[in-house]
Amino acid sequence: MTLREQVEKVVDAALSAAVADGSLPLEEVPAAALERPRDAANGDWASTVALRAAKAAHMKPRDVAEVVVSHLPKNDLIASTEIAGPGFVNIRLTNAALVGVIAEARREGMDFGRGEAPANAGRINLEYVSANPTGPMHVGHGRWAALGDSMARVLRHAGFDVSEEFYINDHGTQMDNFGRSVSVRYEQLCGRDVPMPENCYGGAYVIDIAREILDADGEKWLDVPEEERVVAFRERSYVEMLEHNKAVLSGFGTTFDTWFSERTLYVPDEDGKSAVDHALEAMDAKGYVFQKDGATWFKSTAFGDEKDRVLIKENGEFTYFLSDVAYHYNKIQRGFTHLIDIWGADHHGYVKRCQAMLAAWGYEGALEVVLGQLVNLFRDGSAVRMSKRTGEMVTFEELIEEVGVDATRYLMLSRSSDQPIDFDIEVAKKKDATNPVYYVQYAHARICSILRKAACEGDLAAAEAGDITFNELAERTVGADVDLSPLCEESELALMRKMGDFADMVAQAAADRAPFRLTHYAQDLAALFHQFYTNCHVLADDEATRRARLALCDASRIVLALTLSLLGVSAPEKM
Repeated sequence: MTLREQVEKVVDAALSAAVADGSLPLEEVPAAALERPRDAANGDWASTVALRAAKAAHMKPRDVAEVVVSHLPKNDLIASTEIAGPGFVNIRLTNAALVGVIAEARREGMDFGRGEAPANAGRINLEYVSANPTGPMHVGHGRWAALGDSMARVLRHAGFDVSEEFYINDHGTQMDNFGRSVSVRYEQLCGRDVPMPENCYGGAYVIDIAREILDADGEKWLDVPEEERVVAFRERSYVEMLEHNKAVLSGFGTTFDTWFSERTLYVPDEDGKSAVDHALEAMDAKGYVFQKDGATWFKSTAFGDEKDRVLIKENGEFTYFLSDVAYHYNKIQRGFTHLIDIWGADHHGYVKRCQAMLAAWGYEGALEVVLGQLVNLFRDGSAVRMSKRTGEMVTFEELIEEVGVDATRYLMLSRSSDQPIDFDIEVAKKKDATNPVYYVQYAHARICSILRKAACEGDLAAAEAGDITFNELAERTVGADVDLSPLCEESELALMRKMGDFADMVAQAAADRAPFRLTHYAQDLAALFHQFYTNCHVLADDEATRRARLALCDASRIVLALTLSLLGVSAPEKM
């Protein structure tokens, strides 16, 4: 139970008592619903319950507030209350209540603030990136990789059961175009004057793949019929590009539980029917499939879509939408109860029809789509359009190579997914306070430095040799059962209040699919630690003060490291 929940429990008890004895004439007991005051000078928490309950109680809000305060039971959490403005109940906590977060963080470590999902939360399938295996990933894919990976981490910490999935678009025209592109480049490298057809891939990477084939096999493929060569090159290039993109994502720290091939949707089962057949039959059984003008249609307008959608064209060709229908039906058949897809903003027109298909099967609301805006690259404030190395688009891989994984991840997560990101490459490489990830990581490294200075020589040597972990070093240095009563300076209390917000912040970030909030939290916590470090001498002469402040440092280190880990960013011990 978080500190906020503990205080809410006390206020809820006061409300229940007031309703029970008739002081508050209400049929139902309202919730305390605490929130942080806008001005920290007004207290640690504030309740608007008096404003919300006044009308139903036929009382003035301030009178309701006075009743609530007078019914507060005896407790060790609340130091004082104040009725402010029209009826806000401002609450100040005891120092003893605030310091509890230090012991909790040190005891729970990376499990600090871990929540429990609602009993009906079910299983979540989180699909993201899902780049076509026809070329390298662009920086937008990098944003989805950071967003999806961090979202999964945050959801799991909040207690949800999440499976991460990459949908491989390896079926259809784009794959044939990819194979044909490599084939044409191969022929050109062999000296043939062959034009590149329309709709083919013209990137330099296609030439590189063709050259690899030429180096490995020589010109033997010139004697192979064109279509046979296209198919062979398609499959060879597809595997190479997919493995390359997997390696880039793995290096970025993004892993998937499932790599789902679109092709498998068309493979018949023992009954001779594919996943596409099963999905279509299930939709038809619900009465939402019809024939018109020789084509097969989905009646998506029955679920709010602007028009009905074609599933099978007049010539018998399957639409891309039919693959999506089958894929999402397959997810449901695999036991997932809630589907989250992360798409680029250019797919916004696709959302309604995909949600309609789930509703047609009776799973209304099961599909949630998170739309992400673009990434605009800059270098010292000037827009970057092309890679200096290739003269083409800057790839995700190139960006990682230049600025590193941590900076890329952190800056990709620094804003809400529905806002564009202006990513300045030079800022990301700076090693000063203007670079937010450096600022936060430096706070963690500074704490580690303080703990090393406080450690005895033997423990420090053991840690440097790798014989004990840094957590073990911190535990030996600070000790257990520390008396935290000396912590009463405002900068100390502010740091504790912020750590006390962690669990609620994670729960809200999970609910809103908003891991960007962790970047803001990390920067705020780092700033508060730097203020504390400036205002309070940690390695004080007084032993009790010294140990208490070291415990506060250690708790801050743990919460900073945990916050960074949920972003997929490292927490360096030295910088």
